[in-house]
Amino acid sequence: MQLPGRWSGPVVERATAVAVARRAVELGVRHIDTAAFYFSATERANDILREALHPYPEHLTIATKIGPLRTATGEMYAEARPEQLRGLVEENLRQLGVDALDLVHLRVGRLKAVGGVPIGERFGALAALREEGLVRELGVSNVSAEQLAEARAIAPVAAVQNRFGVLDQADGALVDECAAAGIAYMPFFALGGGHTGLESENLRTVAERHGATVHQIALAWGLARSPAIIQIPGTSSLAHLEENMASARIALGEDDMALLEPVASAG
Repeated sequence: MQLPGRWSGPVVERATAVAVARRAVELGVRHIDTAAFYFSATERANDILREALHPYPEHLTIATKIGPLRTATGEMYAEARPEQLRGLVEENLRQLGVDALDLVHLRVGRLKAVGGVPIGERFGALAALREEGLVRELGVSNVSAEQLAEARAIAPVAAVQNRFGVLDQADGALVDECAAAGIAYMPFFALGGGHTGLESENLRTVAERHGATVHQIALAWGLARSPAIIQIPGTSSLAHLEENMASARIALGEDDMALLEPVASAG
């Protein structure tokens, strides 16, 4: 999301963004999360990934998302109707330069609260594209347990991408449900973001124990919290990328996890 620069902020230099993508794979990244609607005034995330990594390594999964519709200036103004999903899938195919997309999430509700809206018709349209061979695996994003169940009744769901993090643990039951069902769970805003920062005395205490940053502990906590979790922190900085990747080497103990478990309500 950050490779092209945020649509409301400065654009990242193409050479820097390409270098970040290549370095990520060198460091062992095997899953990249992108979308055709990740673009800035002059750059698109998919274009950057294609320049940096095409032809893509066999071990690399590139996941994309469809659903939100954006204007050229970046405003998310609507959600795609079922009949519009094919065009969005084809847009990602063209931009990434592939014949089939590894994983496509149906993103619902934009950044609104999850639940309350049926997704069966839209997910069914996406599942039909999987049957055609344009998509290999299906995912859902920003969904409730009921919406996930609705999707799973239509076709297998490989992944869920929802809001979840050490200071925002409300989706914990769904994380556990995904783990039990063999569904990958990819939290967005794992490093705060949105309306949640990473300010917590407990989090700082654990970070000091390990000589790490609070961002690294937030990522390490997610990896320790559930075998279903795949972390997808965004960055456009080589230094930040190295910091993020180093978090995978942090082994949190039971005392760390106990201290962080109630952190959502801690000061």
